[in-house]
Amino acid sequence: MPTYAFTNRWIDSITAPEKGQVDYFDERTTGLGLRISSAGRKSWFLMYRHAGRLRRYTLGTYPALGLADAREKAKELLHEVAMGSDPATQKQVNRGAPTFGELAEQYIELYAKANKRSWKEDQRILDYDLLPKWKNVKAHEIKRRDIICLLDIIVQRAPIQANRTLALLRKMFNWAISRDLVETSPCTAIKTPAKENRKDRMLTEDEIRIFWDGLTTASMSELTRLCLKFQLVTAQRKGEIIIAEWSEFDFKNGWWTIPNEKAKNQLSHRVPLSALALQILEQIKAISGESRWLFPSSKGDKSILDTSIDHALHKNAAKFDIPPFTPHDLRRTAASHMTSMGVPRLTVSKILNHVESGITAVYDRHSYDQEKRQALDLWGQKLLQIVVG
Repeated sequence: MPTYAFTNRWIDSITAPEKGQVDYFDERTTGLGLRISSAGRKSWFLMYRHAGRLRRYTLGTYPALGLADAREKAKELLHEVAMGSDPATQKQVNRGAPTFGELAEQYIELYAKANKRSWKEDQRILDYDLLPKWKNVKAHEIKRRDIICLLDIIVQRAPIQANRTLALLRKMFNWAISRDLVETSPCTAIKTPAKENRKDRMLTEDEIRIFWDGLTTASMSELTRLCLKFQLVTAQRKGEIIIAEWSEFDFKNGWWTIPNEKAKNQLSHRVPLSALALQILEQIKAISGESRWLFPSSKGDKSILDTSIDHALHKNAAKFDIPPFTPHDLRRTAASHMTSMGVPRLTVSKILNHVESGITAVYDRHSYDQEKRQALDLWGQKLLQIVVG
């Protein structure tokens, strides 16, 4: 086939054929061609052979893609061909590849909602930082450098949030690999951007008193106040408390049974109810009324949001006038004070429903019921002594 000495001036001077289209080939770059249609449209293409078959790859239109860039792009593709790739086939595959927005939607619907109580936090991170930037970008086109640059921006605003964002991206791309939606993860070898302190915050007796008294005038709903108190009294997880239903409580015998589908470790858990816990439950019932939930949402038949308790506590941090703490720190506080009162660590671990190892762990889950009740009764009495005097 004849070749031509391509220059920008020569390309501009070519006139369109009366009918059909005409192809011209560059004498400097093997396989690089320029097609001119009867409508005057000029487009670049590359002809090459893969596995013995002649293949065609469209590069772009002229003058949007200039001569120098077309030659450079053609050379890159020819290098891929020399390495055994077929750019035309890969281009067709890429057309069907999911965008980041599509991947995010599938991750939330197919994985997060089914496996994570905190899926709404994943959705919040996606909506705030990730989807505005990458919603329409092909997921496989996001590179490690793209993620590092985004994390550098987030870490200036909220260091710990940058860590959570990286963790979410890692989870998403690993899930996508398992579903054959992408081949590799761009998160590989990226270090956690912010250093996190060891989580060992516990409230002293004075801080407990200040916190308990401060709840009276804190800017939050009465149910939120009672939720925080109930967590400190029972030492249970916030996520299990806010989704608790009245059907799980045996008031006659003083037990709260957390079913396995709600327990973090997927094992049902019996929580003894101290006199103080029962008193708080009566106050909760007076507000929740006929709802099946202890802490019903104002929007339909569901419990309050997991994040609402955190937000309320953060909003009132200045009012308490003690070092910042989280709802989870209340659980740690109860456990630490029970240990300091002489309650064996194993009993405290049973109260916290920590995962245990060993073949007997599953079979003796109720063998510590008496010890757990004694410990929580003791903690309830101690807590009353702290807040009342």
